[in-house]
Amino acid sequence: MDRRVFLSASTMAALAPLDLARIVAPTTPYELPSAITPVHIDQIVAVAANLSVWDNRFGGGGLIGEMGSRALECAVGLLSVPCPAGLRTELLTAVARLGMVVGATRFDAHAQDDARVAFKVAADCAEEAGNWHLRAKTYSFLARRAVWIGDPDDGLTQAEKGLVRADRITATEQAMLHTARARAFARMRDVQATLSAVGAADEAFSRSRPQEDPPWMAYYDAAQHAGDTAHALFDLALAGQDPAEAGKRFQRAVRGHGDAYARSRALSRTKLASLVMAKGDPREAAVIGHRALDESGRLTSRRAADDLRELARLAGRHPKIGEATDLRDRIAAALPV
Repeated sequence: MDRRVFLSASTMAALAPLDLARIVAPTTPYELPSAITPVHIDQIVAVAANLSVWDNRFGGGGLIGEMGSRALECAVGLLSVPCPAGLRTELLTAVARLGMVVGATRFDAHAQDDARVAFKVAADCAEEAGNWHLRAKTYSFLARRAVWIGDPDDGLTQAEKGLVRADRITATEQAMLHTARARAFARMRDVQATLSAVGAADEAFSRSRPQEDPPWMAYYDAAQHAGDTAHALFDLALAGQDPAEAGKRFQRAVRGHGDAYARSRALSRTKLASLVMAKGDPREAAVIGHRALDESGRLTSRRAADDLRELARLAGRHPKIGEATDLRDRIAAALPV
């Protein structure tokens, strides 16, 4: 069925969904303006802000990720449009911010190549704009992505790049980057370097002044700091170190995250369940794990799903404990293969 037939029809009920999707797909490319105005910049900033809210609440998959990718494609096109000198830095900053957010959604959805490209766009635009704050945040994301895909050495390099001229970024941003260093060292199983980096992150966060931070750093509060540092200590705990501190920090993260950061809360709760399942009482871990699964079921986060699979594997170590077995079976039924 073509568009003319569809438009003349009285109902779309007879159409297959794929046919309908093809009909509503745009037939004309995004039309670039003749010159950049403040309105274009405001639109990019607004899209980035809203995507960030949706990403934190629902995860980066599905419609949210698709909208973000399309928005970044259009925004990057604007970089080739004639721009008044007085607006160029604002345009670069806006595109950097959008690239950072879109990269985060793609990272969360495991579209790793797309994430890497989006983060590279963000880093380059931030560098050209001279925006040290966006630069720091983007390198933090690059570091976390590298650690996640199994390249902690590159993750450490990216985190260290973000800390270049640390005097130009806020204490909160310094804490964020030291936490990224800690997570890289933990994956390298370098215990002393991990603990030192966690200590540096804690020290920096103790100097945090939220009023000095850019808007996109509002998420990095006490709950986020506790959860991020706990992730580094979690890796050490599974390798044989004392799990107590990681557990305390995950608990603070779970208590501190509100619904606006549902994904972060679910990730920390799942990791807490895994920690207790591996190092504590499997029955207690199962209770925490069921709650984590309830939360994660409302997300489109592939990272959350991977953490649940890890929890299921750890629960499988306790085949004679019914609560652990029930949790493992429920996770298996809830997640696609």
